[in-house]
Amino acid sequence: MSERLRVRVLLLVGDEAEIVTPHRGQTEPERVPVDRLVEETGIARESLAGARLVAVVGDDGGLERFERA
Repeated sequence: MSERLRVRVLLLVGDEAEIVTPHRGQTEPERVPVDRLVEETGIARESLAGARLVAVVGDDGGLERFERA
């Protein structure tokens, strides 16, 4: 079964977004391609910074997909 986590897009760095999760804070954020977040959530690139999302975590612990919170 997949776990769902509330996450926040901290900021954008080039083509990557830094994601803060309950397991990874501001000093060690998860990095995710911006294009992936735009495609999966429908949120425009210019609106991503600060966005609150839900991440679906797979059985292997990886972030499988993102949804609007």
